Amino acid sequence: MTPAEPSATHDERVRTVEQLVRQRLSDALGGRRGVIEAIVPTLGFTATWITTEHLKLALAVGGAGALVILVIRLVQRSSVQYVLNAIFGIALAAVFALRSGEAEDAFLPGIFYNAGYFLVLAFSAVVRWPVIGFLVGSVTGDPTAWHADKQIVKLCNTLTWLLALPCLLRVLVYLPLWAAGEAGWLGIAKLTLGWPLQIATFAAMGYVLARNHTPLDETTEHLPRRPTHDQQD
Repeated sequence: MTPAEPSATHDERVRTVEQLVRQRLSDALGGRRGVIEAIVPTLGFTATWITTEHLKLALAVGGAGALVILVIRLVQRSSVQYVLNAIFGIALAAVFALRSGEAEDAFLPGIFYNAGYFLVLAFSAVVRWPVIGFLVGSVTGDPTAWHADKQIVKLCNTLTWLLALPCLLRVLVYLPLWAAGEAGWLGIAKLTLGWPLQIATFAAMGYVLARNHTPLDETTEHLPRRPTHDQQD
């Protein structure tokens, strides 16, 4: 018998910056399942509000959707990280909406979040310390070593802008709807500019990352690839 070849799953090395960033983004976002689960509370809230205009019921339906997903995750013994994010989001929305009694205020945390996220991402790109670069640095012993490589900085700057611009678009759409008290349209806009826009953003990032032509420099070229069994669907 010939000696067994090393397992590709555990021994394969990351050879390009694009491969490394793709891997880290997948970990951070929870894969397709994590993205889909994130829209369930908003979908439940929006559909209930449009059909009943009952604020507490709409919040309850949104929260129940998140709890159902949490139970499924617990039964399957899979990571609940992304579900807990969704539960925190609907709970925060409930605080804002119930405090004012206005359904549109349920979307204020999302407006604040997108505005803040855009400012942080844009600032990091302008000063050429892009946030995406720290995803690269998070798997090294030195979180800033990547900054010495101009190719890595250029790539991470592009990816950071691709993440930032959808946040700005959401704020520009959500804010006038919130000011007009259009809770139903806000929910529809959030669904439209949520998952579909996220997919479009990842597609654009995927196009950039698919080229696989930026070799890792000597600081990062020996980074091991994370075993795929640690990643969730």
